[in-house]
Amino acid sequence: MEIRDMRLAILAHFEPGMSKVAHAISEQGIEAVFASIPENERVDLSKIYSAIERLDGQFLTPEDELWPPAVDDLVAPPIALVVKGEVSLLSSKSLAIVGTRNPTPYGIRAASEFAAGFVDREWTIVSGGAYGIDSAAHKGALIAEGATIAVTASGLDSPYPAGNQKLFEEIIECGAIVTEYLPGTIARPHRFLVRNRLIAALSKGTLVVEAAFRSGSLRTARDAAELMRPVMAIPGPITAPTSEGCHRLIGERSAELVTSIPDALELLSTLA
Repeated sequence: MEIRDMRLAILAHFEPGMSKVAHAISEQGIEAVFASIPENERVDLSKIYSAIERLDGQFLTPEDELWPPAVDDLVAPPIALVVKGEVSLLSSKSLAIVGTRNPTPYGIRAASEFAAGFVDREWTIVSGGAYGIDSAAHKGALIAEGATIAVTASGLDSPYPAGNQKLFEEIIECGAIVTEYLPGTIARPHRFLVRNRLIAALSKGTLVVEAAFRSGSLRTARDAAELMRPVMAIPGPITAPTSEGCHRLIGERSAELVTSIPDALELLSTLA
């Protein structure tokens, strides 16, 4: 059996992002981890390959030439990725823009303008495809005729949220959708947290636009910091709940305060 087949079998058996599986692969090798899967629990790989192909996806492994080496910096790097769209973008110069699903007009404008400003300078924008700041970032990149990547927490056949289907289709035209999850996998709360580390890993830096005090976007910022990637945050009104998370990051010195695209570019050039 080929290594890519073993990786697919492991991905089908174990939940992505499990540190114990990543550790086992690192210490024992792919073959040993595959062998640990009981034969009666192994899936029909041909059906999964067919499902990926039917969705116009590509099954990408670390052995492939276009594998993005940046994700290997993670404590639990992906076993494999499923990509639809321009695979080469995964290794491009990119910025993650993340934030709340319930933004203010200020946040939507900031996310869109920063995304457009960065793609004008030939950066790729990475986000999670969700409503709110994520959507504003993707749309800002697309309006500026740039490239953007959506990292999803479900299979290619059910990108979440379903209401963003038109946006996902537009992203694929000049960007990519990336996931660790195989077709048939639906989004669950814990999968968004696992997904966030990929957003951080694929990017040279992360910008938090608007985030509540306990926003999931802060997890992406923490993941980026653990990878020693620059983290930036845009301040908002001191009375705005949607900016409490940004102010928390800035106050804890976990993120650099930025107020303009030149600010962000300068920080990335000095810290990246």
